[in-house]
Amino acid sequence: MNPSEQRLEQLAAELGQQLLLAKAQASTAESCTGGGIAEAITRIPGSSAWFEAGYVTYSNRQKTLQLGVPVELFEHVGAVSQEVVEAMVRGAQQHSSARFAVAVSGVAGPDGGSLDKPVGTVWLAWGDGEQLYSQRCQFAGDRQAVRRQTVETALRGLIRLAGGEKPDAG
Repeated sequence: MNPSEQRLEQLAAELGQQLLLAKAQASTAESCTGGGIAEAITRIPGSSAWFEAGYVTYSNRQKTLQLGVPVELFEHVGAVSQEVVEAMVRGAQQHSSARFAVAVSGVAGPDGGSLDKPVGTVWLAWGDGEQLYSQRCQFAGDRQAVRRQTVETALRGLIRLAGGEKPDAG
């Protein structure tokens, strides 16, 4: 196992400990990571006690069908936006009944970037009951590096949130 995989496994295990202490479960709503957050979580034996569901909604259509993201948001702000990831978190919480959730949508590359959303732009949102937090990140590197950094940031944010802190990446 390479060092970055070990780090993700350590973070997922730490998340599990936090969620067990909180007697809560988490769910994920993923686009650019393609299920990478859920995969890291489910590497941990016993994660079924604290991981409820993972939604991989790569297309806008599936974001709407599976998570209830309003179609109008894609037309007005695009899939890689604060509004969309916040709607994804709410949908994941509602459909899974998990207290905590994280959602990600971004431009992993190598194509698809624009002036206002260059490659490496990722929006993340975390939810805890009624509380909602979101953050735009600009990650460097190739597609694999952007995805790995997104998974790590998502897990770190969930750990903070489950521990009663604000889940910012700063």
